[in-house]
Amino acid sequence: MSRIVVLRALGLGDLLCAVPALRAVRRAFPDEHVLLATPRALAPIASLSGAVDGVLEARPLRPLPPGAHGATVAVNLHGSGPESHGVLLDAAPQRLIAFRHPEVPASADGPAWPDDEHERARWCRLLEHGGIEADPEDLELDARGLGRLPRRGPTTVVHPGAASAARRWPVERWAAVARSERATGRQVLVTGSPAERPLAREVAARAALPDRAVVAGRTDVGGLAALVAGADRVVCGDTGIAHLATALRTPSVVLFGPVSPRLWGPPPDRPWHRMLWAGRTGDPHAERPDAGLLEIDVVDVVLALADLPAPAPAVSPAS
Repeated sequence: MSRIVVLRALGLGDLLCAVPALRAVRRAFPDEHVLLATPRALAPIASLSGAVDGVLEARPLRPLPPGAHGATVAVNLHGSGPESHGVLLDAAPQRLIAFRHPEVPASADGPAWPDDEHERARWCRLLEHGGIEADPEDLELDARGLGRLPRRGPTTVVHPGAASAARRWPVERWAAVARSERATGRQVLVTGSPAERPLAREVAARAALPDRAVVAGRTDVGGLAALVAGADRVVCGDTGIAHLATALRTPSVVLFGPVSPRLWGPPPDRPWHRMLWAGRTGDPHAERPDAGLLEIDVVDVVLALADLPAPAPAVSPAS
């Protein structure tokens, strides 16, 4: 059986934004073995997408394992530069689908890289250029693949972390939001990676939440997805868990700072998500919170949470 190798060796939110493109690849090559080169920790999300037959352990811009070599088609959903193109070309595929880069002759037939385009739409446009139909809104995950979800009653997931300081709202503001949600009688759970557990504990302590409210570092990606699917609201910054809430139709309030929600937010026709943004852009990799992010006040977030509708009915992804 021939193989299709897709490269997306990035983070959780990046993978979720690539789900529509992955599904397009699956439909275009129904009889081929589709392999996703991505960090092994993201395998549960790859499985939930229903778009791949397996995961190859991959790290950003590092050589691919032997299982990726000699593919019929290699698809670069990682980036547009010569480095990511080279990672795939070094694995000797028969065909490369990638954005055009002047230093990579094998990419000459690809489209130009767009700077100002939503992440989901960008990768779907790449495939459309290659003759593969793709729908940027085919992004939802089937929560049934997570098994039976725990019953917790009204639950708010608070996620204070983000990969860069530019996208991290101050801890005292997160604590104020958590206190407000707890005061309404809701259970509050504070999530994060193992490295973010001290941050989550500080939020919980400032909000007078019990120790059991801190689940940061206690779940893998699959467990986090189950937690989000079982909650009825998520409040977070512009980071991976925001994309999980979108994919699982869990109502959310997402705080955007240096990057516009037009580039990374959910589709605008989904009323169970609220995007808060001051309207100006900045450096997403800066070492201090973005000035626009700091313009978002606790009251803004509390009011947005109060305005959220009930969770939307779950749907099965498009086949």
